Amino acid sequence: MRRLGARTGLAALVLAALASGCGKDSDTVEPAGGQPLQAPPARALDSYAEKLRAAQAARAAAAKRWGLKKVPLAAPPPPAKKPRITTRDGFEVDGHERLDLPPVFTTVPVKKEKVVFLTIDDGAEKDPEFLRMMTELKVPYSAFLSDYLVEEDYGYFKDMQKRGVALHNHTLRHPYLPALSHAGQKREICGMQDVIEKRYGTRPALFRPPYGNYDKATLRAAKSCGITHVPLWNEEVFADRWEYREWDRKIHPGDIVLSHFRGREDWDGTMRDMIRRFLDKVTAEGYAVARLEDYL
Repeated sequence: MRRLGARTGLAALVLAALASGCGKDSDTVEPAGGQPLQAPPARALDSYAEKLRAAQAARAAAAKRWGLKKVPLAAPPPPAKKPRITTRDGFEVDGHERLDLPPVFTTVPVKKEKVVFLTIDDGAEKDPEFLRMMTELKVPYSAFLSDYLVEEDYGYFKDMQKRGVALHNHTLRHPYLPALSHAGQKREICGMQDVIEKRYGTRPALFRPPYGNYDKATLRAAKSCGITHVPLWNEEVFADRWEYREWDRKIHPGDIVLSHFRGREDWDGTMRDMIRRFLDKVTAEGYAVARLEDYL
């Protein structure tokens, strides 16, 4: 921080001097100590400013092309110190802390950042236009996949992964887990770990139980498979509406938002319609969409 402060102060000195014509010549600035400092090249500053303008123009053009009311807000840089994630009150299982089971949470405890996190479940709809839309808008999201749907087109989700999306565990066949034995739950969760590792080269650390239902056996099985976090959700967005967990029916900083890979067969609209509804609301309320994995 001291180094950062020094650089920031130096930059301010240099820029102020350049603006006022101070210094012995156009390339140096004379500070209080008498030792001339080299000013940053004007071309480098111009190049950086031009890149910022071009990026903003691209986001604005993409927002217009995809029918958004406003340009989505850019997320802040990932936190250098990750927030401490704990299980939400009332979501614990017996012996949760003693057994060191993965935390179950619906909101990430952010400090000042007005951010939300978009998560999309299962893998039924495989719309290439959705991939293009999210790539052009540069909106991050996390995918929680079930193999019985993903196996129809593993390549679609490989393309998604190449675009920077993290792929996580939503079981093999999407069962109601508490109805299964511990061994049955372990087959569902660890089996999906194996599928994602084989197909996509990574072993997920995040797991979402189908329907948000779990018990102690679920979390024990998940932990044994390498799961470290169990994110649920605080809001759910569809193509035509929002649903809320909280009584105030509002979005809160750090909330996890759920949606699904669905199309007109299941919704009154498309995934692109869902994204428009999602982004129009969060942007209007001053929220940026951040990458969940950056906070865990």
